[in-house]
Amino acid sequence: MRSDTIKQGLERTPHRALLKGTGVPDSAFEKPFIGVATSFTDLIPGHSGMRDLERFIEKGVHSGGGHAFFFGIPGVCDGIAMGHRGMHYSLPTRELIADMVESVAEAHRLDGLVLLTNCDKITPGMLMAAARLNIPCIIVTAGPMMSGRSLSGRKYSFVTDTFEAMARYKAGVIDDKELKVCEDNACPGMGSCQGLFTANTMAILTETMGMSLPRCGTALAVSALKRRIAFASGEKIVELVKNDVKPRDIMTRAAFENAIRVDLALGGSSNTVLHLLAIAREAGVDLPLETFDILAKDTPQLASMNPAGEYFMEDLDVAGGVGGVLKQLGDKIKDAPTLFGLTTRQLAASIANVDEEVIRPLSNPIKKEGGIAILTGNLAPKGAVVKQSGVSAAMMLFEGTARCFDAEEKAMAAIMEGKITSGDVVVIRYEGPKGGPGMREMLAPTAAIMGMGLGDSVALVTDGRFSGGTRGPCIGHISPEAAEGGPIALVEEGDRILLDIPNRRLELLVDDATLAARRAAWKAPEAKIRTGWLARYAKLVTSAHTGAVTTAD
Repeated sequence: MRSDTIKQGLERTPHRALLKGTGVPDSAFEKPFIGVATSFTDLIPGHSGMRDLERFIEKGVHSGGGHAFFFGIPGVCDGIAMGHRGMHYSLPTRELIADMVESVAEAHRLDGLVLLTNCDKITPGMLMAAARLNIPCIIVTAGPMMSGRSLSGRKYSFVTDTFEAMARYKAGVIDDKELKVCEDNACPGMGSCQGLFTANTMAILTETMGMSLPRCGTALAVSALKRRIAFASGEKIVELVKNDVKPRDIMTRAAFENAIRVDLALGGSSNTVLHLLAIAREAGVDLPLETFDILAKDTPQLASMNPAGEYFMEDLDVAGGVGGVLKQLGDKIKDAPTLFGLTTRQLAASIANVDEEVIRPLSNPIKKEGGIAILTGNLAPKGAVVKQSGVSAAMMLFEGTARCFDAEEKAMAAIMEGKITSGDVVVIRYEGPKGGPGMREMLAPTAAIMGMGLGDSVALVTDGRFSGGTRGPCIGHISPEAAEGGPIALVEEGDRILLDIPNRRLELLVDDATLAARRAAWKAPEAKIRTGWLARYAKLVTSAHTGAVTTAD
């Protein structure tokens, strides 16, 4: 065992003494040492219930014949960090999380890991660490939140009924009372936000890739099923250690393609593009950005999931969950191994019934193409990402007038003050991985656009990114970013921009000579943050089209 390095032999007497100082008995030194990386925090609803799941994981580890050691991992709530300086830190924490898991596991020579996670950057960071370490690992995602309820009984979704409610209130559509009811009921308890936002999309893709147990991605945070999954995961990790089943045995090219197809079929978050690219890099899997678009053209959207659609995570779980989606995708899914023993096609075959109102068959899709599209053009030579499942038919082809803002806050002020009107293209730049730094999510301005009733007449383009809760004609991840001198830095107020999603084009309608003159005059602005670790992050982070990873290369 890896852990023999710290517990066997005369020269490890001091090490054993220290371990005994934590309460480890002599009998444990013959057992696998299992680390449980927990991202519990009282700050995030998706993580506040993890103390309960920790107990069940620990019980499972000991029942399986291992000895469990807990260590903490930080978490940032994107919703709380949204719209202010805090959002600069969100995406960068993904790298911190991967580095911290690696550091503890290597320093203490742990034999295997249970990675207890839930929210946006935390689950990808855990998966990156698993792929990098390549020691036996299993992921436990803590589960989605129950939907809230309005006074009329309508289901509340956190994003569409809080962020968009601000704009509806500003526009006079709702009053003080309805706004307060929404605030009090949109988040009724623990769990990740109820729709198919980034946290839940990543949980589903983790299960799809075979790195968590069946139904882990959709079982609600408050359910007894989630407790049983936590216990079974604790047992399973000891078995994985004994059989030497490693993450790279599971996270193959086929597994990543299956994850992309499930994402496309459900209309999941556009952030998964960043995360899957980063995880694949750690796993040694070649996964070019264009893979998403190639698969999108061959993967129909089969479910209408909130925020852009009708159903919530609780509906998807009852309808068949990940196994149900795999079953409906049929031969489009590649047969790949999982850490729980069944292959992906065996899992699909084991699903007896699928609610086809929630997860439609291939013969009756919501849309002919998957939820994400990759755009290119002179405004995004290395690519841009749009969640086309959230774009209305009226906005799939759109030409508008550029309204340029060099920070999210400036754009948000203009939207809320009524300065953005029908026919505009809001350009938010210097918000990319380097320029932000940290590639902030633009949920506040996108939600405001929708809440102000402009979703079918205004587009938004940015070198930043969007929340999984974003809907509407919002194009992000524009590469190269403005801070690197990308074409988005050269856009001027009043320029015309063409968005052509069916033909995958994003064009700045300015002639080459004019752009060349603007480029010659362009000067990179000073960094927005010049102290602390984000200043170091900005120097190391790569472009969005490569996953916005940090590298010393």
